[in-house]
Amino acid sequence: MPRVRRGRAQGRVVAAAASAATALLLAACGSQSPSSSDDNLVEGKRLFVERCGSCHTLARAETRGTVGPDLDAAFRQSLSEGFGRSVVRGVVAEQIKNPLRNGKMPADLVTGDGVTDVAAYVAEAVDREGSDTGLLATAVPQAGGGEPAVAENGVLQIDADPNGQLAYVTDKAEAPAGTLTVRMGNESQVEHDIAVDNGGVTAKGEVVGQGGTSEFTADFPAGEFVYFCTVPGHREAGMEGTLTVR
Repeated sequence: MPRVRRGRAQGRVVAAAASAATALLLAACGSQSPSSSDDNLVEGKRLFVERCGSCHTLARAETRGTVGPDLDAAFRQSLSEGFGRSVVRGVVAEQIKNPLRNGKMPADLVTGDGVTDVAAYVAEAVDREGSDTGLLATAVPQAGGGEPAVAENGVLQIDADPNGQLAYVTDKAEAPAGTLTVRMGNESQVEHDIAVDNGGVTAKGEVVGQGGTSEFTADFPAGEFVYFCTVPGHREAGMEGTLTVR
């Protein structure tokens, strides 16, 4: 394998990926295309949003996670200095397969062909202006835009987005004043809960994932309330909505 010059630009790639050895190796092999005919970019985007979007910001995927690095910002300087997107692809794949010890990324977050699909999509999408087009534009349904949730028989059901996005299925809900059970189902692997803010958290359910249910019961006077997820970074990324009580 050819020798690689260790420069400042490469150091930024290393910092972005938090693995110097990985970046050096991949930069040396940078002739590889960022994607190939065997990659499924649509599946890569779907998996990225479901498994990675709760932690990372990636504009084209419309994810706004804040736990991990903003991927657009992390690779921007290195791309501008000539590092190819194949380097981005390789670094992302390596980090998924070998996450840092004591880091927040779990092992086996994505496995098998999913690793190369996610890495290929990130490499194609990172730090690009505009929006995805074609099949990529519809790979993941838009989150939070559903019809308002309406309470029935004293229960208000507001589920988490099933695709793992940091959103509920709707950002609007309605209920009559009085005792109300607020319930959230969560089919995604990303853990969420639901809480209501009325000048401070007044009630919340437990944090659940993968088929769990978060719920609480409280008395609501007429007015407007904000419901949101208390998992760090989720509300900040947009996981909230307005509950109107009449």
